[in-house]
Amino acid sequence: MSTRDAIAADVPRTRTSGPGTADGPTPGDHAGASPGAPPRRKMSGRDKRNLRLGLLFISPWIIGVAVFVIYPLIYSFAISLTQYSGMQSPTFIGFKNYIAAFADPMVHTAVGNTVYYMLLAVPIGLVIALLLAVAMNRNVREVAIYRTLLYLPSLIPMFAMSFIFIVFVNPQYGIVNQFLGLFGMPDTNLLGEPRYAKIVMIVMAQLGAGNAALIYLAGLRNIPSTLYEAARIDGASRFRQFTAITLPLLTPTILFNLITGVSGAMMVFTEAFIMTNGGPDNSTLFYMLYLYRNAFSYGQLGFASALAVLLFLFGMLLAGLIYWLSRRFVNYDVSAG
Repeated sequence: MSTRDAIAADVPRTRTSGPGTADGPTPGDHAGASPGAPPRRKMSGRDKRNLRLGLLFISPWIIGVAVFVIYPLIYSFAISLTQYSGMQSPTFIGFKNYIAAFADPMVHTAVGNTVYYMLLAVPIGLVIALLLAVAMNRNVREVAIYRTLLYLPSLIPMFAMSFIFIVFVNPQYGIVNQFLGLFGMPDTNLLGEPRYAKIVMIVMAQLGAGNAALIYLAGLRNIPSTLYEAARIDGASRFRQFTAITLPLLTPTILFNLITGVSGAMMVFTEAFIMTNGGPDNSTLFYMLYLYRNAFSYGQLGFASALAVLLFLFGMLLAGLIYWLSRRFVNYDVSAG
């Protein structure tokens, strides 16, 4: 056998036509599949059964989202295009409710109050919750009691907390004015002064920091202790460990608490409705309170639905902006700490 014949025998023959070539696929090939891509496997009977079982198990969630989220969104948008008081049939008016919302000075006031509340309450709440989580993460004997005491205020319903704070800030016998009197400050009706009313509600919101603190605590427990041991060996101080290890590895948890905090601040309602009803001088007229008034006090459900749609769009835009900015500071790599 010559060398030429041996080489020819080792090289596989290429067909120029027929199945399996450029002119026709082999039985294992799939039309439209990219070169090198694994062939798509057809679902077996077992796969179909597992899919049906999976859909069955999550069907309560799917039904809940469809009934309580998707349908109300669609219905609210449809109603926002009408003039509707809830008593007669809706009358289509197009985007006039949205135009009226942008021109309404009370909407501007409500947006300003809500943004003011959000810019103060959310950052302060994040810091307080983080400090509480660090305190609850200490390895001491009574830590379980401390965690319970720090978390208990967040279990109090907001309407009950509102009545409690009405008593606390009472200008005659409230404990807050008695405490301020120790420093020579006169009795002040904190809920009756426009410059103090929102501050009272911002302070009250911090009593719910225990919920976010527990989420922070879970994030702290997920940080490997070996990172702290290595930092101590290198001579890093506690503050340096906190800034170089704890904070970077807690950024996903901070992002979660930031999103939930912003969402809650945008929908602040109960405390303003109970404590001041939007006063004094509309200083606590938050967006949700004004929406509620239009829907149930003024009978303008179409206008209120337009306000709800605008709030939803603004919330989605703000959440998208936060997620986009989070790429600059959120760290998901444990080894990077």
